[in-house]
Amino acid sequence: MLEINGVTAAYGLVRALSEVTLTVEEGSITAILGANGAGKTTLLRTISGLVRASAGTITAFGEDITALPTDRIARLGVAHVPEGGGVIPELTVEENLRLGALWRTDRADRAAAMGEVLELFPPLAPRRTKAAGTLSGGERQMLAIGRGLMGRPRLLLLDEPSLGLAPMVSAKIMGVLRSLRADTGLTVLLVEQNARSALSISDRGFVLALGRVVAADSADALLADDQLRHAYLGF
Repeated sequence: MLEINGVTAAYGLVRALSEVTLTVEEGSITAILGANGAGKTTLLRTISGLVRASAGTITAFGEDITALPTDRIARLGVAHVPEGGGVIPELTVEENLRLGALWRTDRADRAAAMGEVLELFPPLAPRRTKAAGTLSGGERQMLAIGRGLMGRPRLLLLDEPSLGLAPMVSAKIMGVLRSLRADTGLTVLLVEQNARSALSISDRGFVLALGRVVAADSADALLADDQLRHAYLGF
């Protein structure tokens, strides 16, 4: 589904990623873990075209997307839900969701996708005509993920979906991701500070430190590696 080969990216003179190589299997949930400043967010931004790689290649669905514009990458089937969700508080829940499918021409399919998202996240249904700014933190995160799903992506990039949420709300969102993978075959690349939570629903994980991959293994193996957990994952 996704191959990243030797990717390097920087902000000016500050190198955020250094020769990162990893693969994401179709229909899997893959966790990207590491401390603040490890390069996790930059990795997602580079995949979606918001940051340009200075070296290396990114291949999605068998196509080289390294130099493609962000809108073209989205149309290929990559949806990016940034840290903090990025919903527009002045717009209603329904208007925010519609933004996720603006480029799709099939009106009936857009309506069907709306219904599926509201079924997936029941708290949003009675709030669909309310401004997004009136939602709780958990509801905003549901809205952000729902907006990403409106375009029917094949690959969902999720950046810190549990950030700032109560443990119960975070667990519900993780459960939704697991159900999506099981029911629709959606492939998810998940960036999370809460490594234990992320690995509990993931098939595989990669650990970044200072922009480099320092570990890659199955989720179970990473959870069982006490030395790695203490050194890089904080539990």
